[in-house]
Amino acid sequence: MNHLFKNKRNINNIIKQLYLKQQSPSPSSPLPLLLFTQQKRHATHHAPEWNEPSGNLFGEKPPPPGKKRVKEEWENIWVYGMGGCFLLATVIAIYKPDTSVQTWATKEAEKRLAERGVSLDYPKTERKW
Repeated sequence: MNHLFKNKRNINNIIKQLYLKQQSPSPSSPLPLLLFTQQKRHATHHAPEWNEPSGNLFGEKPPPPGKKRVKEEWENIWVYGMGGCFLLATVIAIYKPDTSVQTWATKEAEKRLAERGVSLDYPKTERKW
């Protein structure tokens, strides 16, 4: 059995045969084979494009000496928008309510012990050594 799985082509053929056996309404129907090839074609695509690195930040050439870089319109919106979002997220994270079960259970236990009259304040003990 191990000789069947030595290369990928044999594995693909076995998978295709199993797929055709499971999906075909009749042994002579070309429909499953057609579906299988369409699915395979759908999954293929060209390789992604890749730009050669130029050594410049974001692919922009640096301005000539003595001139400042001109920002595009969207850059300030993006910087202040992202900064504001991070600031808002930080404030929300700092002031969010404590909803843990442990905190609730501690408060509930303290309330029930106070109703019973049990004191939660312990006297300070002196060291004996």
